[in-house]
Amino acid sequence: MPAPALGDAPPQRIVSLNLCTDQILVDLVPRGRISAVSHLAADPLVSAVAEKARGIPWTRGEAEVVLSYVPDLVIAGEYTTPATVALLERLGLRVLKVPLASDIAGLRTVTYQIADVVGARDEADALLAEFDRRLRAIASPVTSDAPTAVVYQVNGLSAGPGSLADAVLQAAGFRNLAGELGLGPGGQLALEALVATPPDVIVLSGPVNEYRTAVADNLRHPALAAIMREHASVTLPWRLWLCATPHLADAVERLAAIRDELERSRAVR
Repeated sequence: MPAPALGDAPPQRIVSLNLCTDQILVDLVPRGRISAVSHLAADPLVSAVAEKARGIPWTRGEAEVVLSYVPDLVIAGEYTTPATVALLERLGLRVLKVPLASDIAGLRTVTYQIADVVGARDEADALLAEFDRRLRAIASPVTSDAPTAVVYQVNGLSAGPGSLADAVLQAAGFRNLAGELGLGPGGQLALEALVATPPDVIVLSGPVNEYRTAVADNLRHPALAAIMREHASVTLPWRLWLCATPHLADAVERLAAIRDELERSRAVR
């Protein structure tokens, strides 16, 4: 969907159907112009804007609920509730479908894509200028001897090259070891591979006992516990790096602080 023409009134009854677009929207426009966000926007486990989104009406993407808000703009992710989005488009509603961003460049593109349609280019400029300033302050080139890191999650899931998590690790000055260890189907990393070649830092998305399910047994395995006793680890809450938004700077800063500690430790050996 193209940006509005010069002179067009910006939308005043915006509905967002996707957690990632929720967060960008809430940061760009006053809440009075937001009719509804997704049901995850105010969830502090996954949303970086949970406090700001609290109290805004929410939807799970049902077409009849979206229509009840009489929106003049609906923002959806590229793969969000396709049946609902298709129906809204057939009914002639204005729908912006935003692609899934998997790197810093994509973050910038998506932020401006939303900003241009909602009439918040200046706000996007300010958000991204601050984001860039924070990343420049911690920038460190990823060299062959840079500290290594691996994202390790429930069911052995990890993040290889080309993923958003990989972009976060690199921005913080880490070399992502997952690609070198070899990811299996669905992005799983065998615990045996992690034990054989442990990284300098293991990155978790939550405390190892937070997920009380069998698929999270890998996080409670004695072999992983042994690695984490001898190597650094950091818990990086999902809300900071699940979506490509300017809030990624929080995740990068936390990781960069760990990188600095590792490099100081190396210097005194």
